Amino acid sequence: MRSLLFVPADSEKKLARAMESGADALIVDLEDSISAEHKAQARAAAAEFLGTVAAWPARPRLIVRINGLSTGLTDADLDAVIPAKPDMVMLPKAEGGPSVMHLDAKLAVREAIGGLPDGAVKVVALATETAQSLFVAGTYRGSSQRLAGLTWGPEDLSAELGAEANRDADGRFLDPYRFARTLCLAAAAAAQVQAIDTVTIDFRNEAAMRRECEDGRRDGFTGKLAIHPAQVPVINAVFTPTAEAIARAQAVVDAFAAEPGAGVVAIDGTMVDRPHLARAQALLERAKAFAEG
Repeated sequence: MRSLLFVPADSEKKLARAMESGADALIVDLEDSISAEHKAQARAAAAEFLGTVAAWPARPRLIVRINGLSTGLTDADLDAVIPAKPDMVMLPKAEGGPSVMHLDAKLAVREAIGGLPDGAVKVVALATETAQSLFVAGTYRGSSQRLAGLTWGPEDLSAELGAEANRDADGRFLDPYRFARTLCLAAAAAAQVQAIDTVTIDFRNEAAMRRECEDGRRDGFTGKLAIHPAQVPVINAVFTPTAEAIARAQAVVDAFAAEPGAGVVAIDGTMVDRPHLARAQALLERAKAFAEG
């Protein structure tokens, strides 16, 4: 998933527009974009939407952001949406592997009741939204076969830290949030799941959007959250391997295939080693996945 677009569950108009955005995934939101008095209405709307579009061909992946485990709202969210068969749920304010295991158990019960295969509904966790979450970021590995990705969020974290801002005057993240971003990236690598970068809130600033996408790709993220359909084309373009990148990666793979016992090979006068091979293979796998849709 390159682009994951947030959409309020209670906005039929925005949901319809999102389906035409080109996003790889839609995050139907039951959490921050829905006020307390509208939660029940949003659950019903989410279930209706999922039921309507789930069987559409070539649709984006359908993810529901539920309310966090500490809110007392999680069970009602899952009761409403799991029968409608979302592809994934997003767990906000996750605090390490134990929170994913807790959600796994809740999902397993509802899958059994609804006649769904065990493990059918995957999980993406928001891994760095609380101060406590920073201390347990390394515990996601092995927590659940459902875990498909980790992402991070600076807004809730900055509120919990009591910060005045999470970005500087140029729009770049300040140190506490760069630390949280790095923890998310490392946690995803350790758990062998997708690392997904956070949103760019200045959605009209295409230059800032592109810069953050390119920074994320450079560092190891393979997708990015979006809050507006206009962000989707930039995200998709930056996180889709270019023909040149694919050619370079294939050259690395071919060079090692020609010398299977080598630890280091030379390509165009440059020495490359086994970590380069791993990166090249990963890029080719992503390119193949995007090509296959």
